[in-house]
Amino acid sequence: MRTATVERKTKETEISVTVDLDGTGIYDVSTGIGFLDHMLEQLSRHSLMDLTVKAKGDLHIDFHHTTEDTGIAIGEAVSQALGERKGITRYASALIPMDETLSRVAMDVSNRPYLIWRVEFSKPKLGDMDTELFKEWFQAFAQGAGITLHVDNLYGENNHHIVESCYKGLARALRDAIEIDPRKADEVPSTKGVL
Repeated sequence: MRTATVERKTKETEISVTVDLDGTGIYDVSTGIGFLDHMLEQLSRHSLMDLTVKAKGDLHIDFHHTTEDTGIAIGEAVSQALGERKGITRYASALIPMDETLSRVAMDVSNRPYLIWRVEFSKPKLGDMDTELFKEWFQAFAQGAGITLHVDNLYGENNHHIVESCYKGLARALRDAIEIDPRKADEVPSTKGVL
């Protein structure tokens, strides 16, 4: 069972996350930020990872702490659920179209976190959420999960489509990268013998 629960409590946020990497895409998400909830639901549905997120944060200040800490907690839960990362495919990528938009996400589930973010928005907000916070979420997730993550919006005009294609790309790449390779299910996919 590749499952994990992470509790994160700070003076700014209180977050509980549960993941099941081998789920069916069932989600129960409540962060207090409508657009972020929508993106996390996409992440769960398209990765087939069951995801429960309950977050309370200092939204009266802004959405930054809740967004970042949610990314950290989900990333840490994914990392814990992966354990020693034995048998995973490790590398994957996805090319996701949404109407006029095309985004590419590539990853290495290497336990070496790194983010390349080549995504630009033409507006400062989507709903009530600052568009600059999406990079913060992806950075926090990559760090927490121990994933080298490259996110490129190749083209697009609609900001909603741009960010949603990035989350769906993350979901599809993650689904493939953490899949168990039946030919090497008992081995870590590295010549080092450890990730």
